[in-house]
Amino acid sequence: MPNIKSAKKRVRSNKKKEVVNTYITSSMKTAIKKFEKSVKAGNHEEASNNLNIAMQRIDKAKNAGLVHRNKAARLKSNLTKMNNGIE
Repeated sequence: MPNIKSAKKRVRSNKKKEVVNTYITSSMKTAIKKFEKSVKAGNHEEASNNLNIAMQRIDKAKNAGLVHRNKAARLKSNLTKMNNGIE
């Protein structure tokens, strides 16, 4: 445990940020999995709806600095290809 006042505050703020960051990354992964599940089911309307949600969550994680911009672009590209493959 730190002794300096600013270090103690840093520990508290890091715990709060960890909770938010975990929520953002978890919701992103969940949205991607929901999309992939709807693609496998072959439900085009549900898949396109889940694609929009997944894209928003990926962008949110990218803007928060939790996902690198290249990884975000790669994820979005792969999801779009999966969506276009449904017919």
